[in-house]
Amino acid sequence: MAPTLRETLRALPVLPRDGLPVLDPDAAPPTPHALFRRWLTEAIHAEVPAPHAATLATADDAGNPSARVLILKDVDDAGWWFATRRSSPKASELAATGAAAMTFFWPSLGRQVRVAGPVTAADPTVSAADFRARSDFSRAGAMTGPPTTAVASVDVVREELAAALVQVRADPDLVSADWGAYVLQPRYVEMWQAADGGSVRLRYTQEGATWRRAILRP
Repeated sequence: MAPTLRETLRALPVLPRDGLPVLDPDAAPPTPHALFRRWLTEAIHAEVPAPHAATLATADDAGNPSARVLILKDVDDAGWWFATRRSSPKASELAATGAAAMTFFWPSLGRQVRVAGPVTAADPTVSAADFRARSDFSRAGAMTGPPTTAVASVDVVREELAAALVQVRADPDLVSADWGAYVLQPRYVEMWQAADGGSVRLRYTQEGATWRRAILRP
């Protein structure tokens, strides 16, 4: 008898058992920004697939959650940066609640990072600069019809994309007024490191201008 889906999933390996990096909470930097940048750099050097991909979780004003994967744009003292169309559902949810959470998962390193806090829309000049830095194809994709709206066929999407691609290639300085950059200002960051002797969970919580660290049970 073939195994059930539950049995198949149970048998799948999750994380490597050997050669994982170590998280020493006593040696961790005072801010989560520094530790995250270090981990992200290590994930890049380890050739983790799409190390800058993150799951962004939002909710509407009724508390209905939604999540999707997007690309991290930067991490600086202000926070974790990403961008999207202002007419998108996630932008509407951000406008309604002003908060979000991001999760990063680098399985080959046995690491996960959770970031949560308020989200602020960037200045229009920052959003415009981000839009211009995108590839022609990505810029064109952000200039098609309203996101998450139904169309009669895939051909409609392809035709809109082709027309937008002509526009952006004709004008490298063209910026979509619908494009917006956002920064998630962390209030809570959790760094999780798998280990044979027991995983390590290090929590950073912002208290005023300082960060308090705590070790959590797995």
